[in-house]
Amino acid sequence: MIKHHGNNHRELSLAHGTLHVFANDEVFASLEQRVYDMADNNLRIPRNVYMSYTPDAHVGVGTCIGTTAVWNMKDGFVSPSIVGSDIGCGMRVHLTPLTKADIQSKSLRREMIESIEKYVPVNERQSSSYSDIEVEKVVTEGIEGLPVSYIPDEKPSKKSRSLTHVEHAKFKFDKDYLSAVSDKMWARAWQTIGTLGGGNHFVEIQTLEINEAKRDIAAKWGMFDGQVVVMIHSGSRAWGGMMGKQYTRDFRNAMDLWGIENPDPTLVYAPIQSAEGQRYINLMYSALNYAVVNRHMIAFGVRQGLKDVFGSAFEMPVLYDLMHNYALQEFHRNRAMLVHRKGTTRALPAGHFLNAKPYKETGHPALIPGSMGTASYIMVGEKAGEKNFYSICHGAGRVRSRKATKQVVTIDQFAQSMRVGTEEEIMVNQRTLRDILDECPQAYKDVDQIIDSVVGAGLASVVAKCHPMAVIKGI
Repeated sequence: MIKHHGNNHRELSLAHGTLHVFANDEVFASLEQRVYDMADNNLRIPRNVYMSYTPDAHVGVGTCIGTTAVWNMKDGFVSPSIVGSDIGCGMRVHLTPLTKADIQSKSLRREMIESIEKYVPVNERQSSSYSDIEVEKVVTEGIEGLPVSYIPDEKPSKKSRSLTHVEHAKFKFDKDYLSAVSDKMWARAWQTIGTLGGGNHFVEIQTLEINEAKRDIAAKWGMFDGQVVVMIHSGSRAWGGMMGKQYTRDFRNAMDLWGIENPDPTLVYAPIQSAEGQRYINLMYSALNYAVVNRHMIAFGVRQGLKDVFGSAFEMPVLYDLMHNYALQEFHRNRAMLVHRKGTTRALPAGHFLNAKPYKETGHPALIPGSMGTASYIMVGEKAGEKNFYSICHGAGRVRSRKATKQVVTIDQFAQSMRVGTEEEIMVNQRTLRDILDECPQAYKDVDQIIDSVVGAGLASVVAKCHPMAVIKGI
């Protein structure tokens, strides 16, 4: 049974609970039956408070990407499957003083790409060059654990923009849980600090188109029409990846011991207050620290590369950094709850107490990437987002698997979408489009429809549309 709430909001009664779906008619009609089957499996987890899909929802491992799922801290459950394998994966945007006209030259954009690649490893076989960064300080202190030389603010301090203009600069947790981390994980984690990673991770050079209705907010955030910005998408790399695999196995073994069954063997969960639950939550927070540092260091490398092109005075202050794969204790309805967001973005409205201090008055930037070759968006949450625990989409959302994309999309189609050969060509770092064909725009949903769904549901509003000019992808 489907209950229509209007404004792109539907409430579906499934066999084991209720699922809220935020999508316009076109997007809703495109959702396949398997996403509902996965939701029903998730709703078998006891004492669920709330579960929803954003319009970018698509099939994942154990849980759909685009899921928000909530349990009470007192008697609820935590699920690595509803966090995702890349713990802390998220977005970051930096502002620059440049305009679109400044980088219109294709040869200049090629120079920018090549200069950035000198400082940001984009190949999985490359390792970090930051030998003076201590992994233990990274995972326990977040950005605060970095040597001061990596905080690119005048007179670095606790009030530095690098620490204040982020969703979280540091996550606190019980450090005793780190004793369970293997020497292999510690060694591998150092090698990936400041590295991009493959798949859908990227650094993108974009120009802004400000929404007239939100021009005042854009100005307060330091944004203007035609401004060049840098958008970064990456996560916790080796630290979160190895942890996800290990604790998924641990949860599965515990579920077998407790006699807990679910039709989906890849969906694992445990009571929050259990030994397994507490170990995972604490170590997950260490991965969130690693993830925010990794994006910070990628941005540090981008800054160094662009200084080589535009001069030593070039600066690119951070606009915001946020996550879209995590489970976090938050207070809703006067209760402590564990809010899982797997491929969903928190978008708080103006005045909300959880906003980072610089954004208390306006609400914080919600950073939503499109697919390669299409626009991305910078949004701001609205008060009506409370109905969805302030969750919105995290991107366009895949419509085809990587394998299927390579089977149905041609290189010529991909090249056309990137406007290859024209003055408006979106430059890419890879020598051949074949290497990144599985990340072409045709692999994803129409991001404009996704944004229309979110805006129509009253969850958030567009502040700026970000048009791509150059893309650096990892392989």
